[in-house]
Amino acid sequence: NMDRLAKETFRFHDSYYNNSSLPYWLIQRIMMPVSTLATETCQWWANDKFCAWEGGGSCVGTCTHVWNYEQALSHLFPELERNIREKTDYGTSFQADGGIQARNGWGGILIDGHAGAILKAYREHLASKDDLLLSRNWDKIKRATEFIIKEDGNADGLIEKEQSNTYDIAFYGANTYVGGLYLAALRAASKMAMLMKDTTFSKHCDSIFISGSNKSVERLWNGEYFVQDVDLIKHPLSQYADGCLSDQMFGQTWAHLNNTGYIYPEDKVRTTLQSIWKYNWAPDVSVQTRMHKPERIYADAGEPGLLVATWPKSKHMGEDGVRYRDEVWTGMEYQVATNMIYEGMTDEGLSIVKGIHERYSPEKHNPWNEIECGDHYARALASWGVLLALENFVYDGPAKTLAYIPAVQKKKFKGFFTAAEGWGNISQERSTGQQVNTISLEYGKLRLKQLSVELPGKAKKVQLILDGKPIPCSFAQPENNITLSFDETQVNASQQLTAFIDF
Repeated sequence: NMDRLAKETFRFHDSYYNNSSLPYWLIQRIMMPVSTLATETCQWWANDKFCAWEGGGSCVGTCTHVWNYEQALSHLFPELERNIREKTDYGTSFQADGGIQARNGWGGILIDGHAGAILKAYREHLASKDDLLLSRNWDKIKRATEFIIKEDGNADGLIEKEQSNTYDIAFYGANTYVGGLYLAALRAASKMAMLMKDTTFSKHCDSIFISGSNKSVERLWNGEYFVQDVDLIKHPLSQYADGCLSDQMFGQTWAHLNNTGYIYPEDKVRTTLQSIWKYNWAPDVSVQTRMHKPERIYADAGEPGLLVATWPKSKHMGEDGVRYRDEVWTGMEYQVATNMIYEGMTDEGLSIVKGIHERYSPEKHNPWNEIECGDHYARALASWGVLLALENFVYDGPAKTLAYIPAVQKKKFKGFFTAAEGWGNISQERSTGQQVNTISLEYGKLRLKQLSVELPGKAKKVQLILDGKPIPCSFAQPENNITLSFDETQVNASQQLTAFIDF
């Protein structure tokens, strides 16, 4: 098989690295953490179970909370990601009451990771070729959603009880780190319920979501960002209270990646991200770390980084504050950068990614080994979200729809994409009066019946061509996006599907 394997390997390399208009440092940095999949962090057992540590030799069980950040595996090796959902989250870790244990059947239920198991179930559905994955797991997914609603207590959309999470502590009181993941999970569950024709449960999730979104703004919004509503007399340790937590919009990042809309008002999401940039991004971390020594050092003096938490409106909580508060985690940085790019803060988001790239320059560290609790740490696999945000790439395999709106280089863009059964390149060229959007499939096959792109003017004429042959299509153009609809069409490897749009 050497000839075939070599040919496919070089085709992937050329498709990703040589057929992209993004700068080389950026496509390198996005891909470098993916090498973690080929290290001892990850294992594929003889019984066909994919299992992983958090990092090389650190913390077992493909844990729900650290792997909550990871986006690369699901897009590059979707079968392995589905393996985690079915054999671990909804397999050995699934409990009779709907709870999902954090570490392959043990470790307790960490509520951020539990919410993530619902979000990831929807992501894996979108990355599948049909709805079989969803239909055979829906009963458990619904029970998992019912479990987290019980954690809410009164179905008002706020979780206020003890919330064990990825910071190796527990939050108390309403907050948007756990709360946002909960709301995003409700949106995903509602979408899945509709697909399973469970309209009653879908409406139930929507009702709780609306309440939680509104109450979060009422109780947690301070004008610049969202805070934690916690009684520090009862819970004086390991909280962030009125601090600015970099992860506070994690649920919104997930909502963008799953294309389920805003979980909080759009203007407040953007203002919060601007505040995170203002208060948590440090061009030189030593300004902060001289006064507040981090538990572990992942950025040296003179290096940039995004701090886990700061307290711009009050005294720094010091040892009483959330654990890891003064550290810099690349997985968190990729997550925040992804959200920023979705919100039009492209320069800020890419500055954070460039900061990682500079810290891991080869004269200082192994550039393929982003460290946290262990080498080759899984959280860094969040890097793939940056590519998805830059392309604003939205794919629904069972619905056979694909959309992309480049955030950069709109007049001449080319990037890499993956789908349920294939991968290749997407491109956009825009000139006076015409835009050409092309999907070039390099491997496998792609089944589509709808393509959506952005258009700067009113469409006058649309032609859809597959490998030189016209494909009849209709189009609709609400606002700046145009959607082409056509009979189900299969694009095979080495074929191109091109839309010529006059405006």
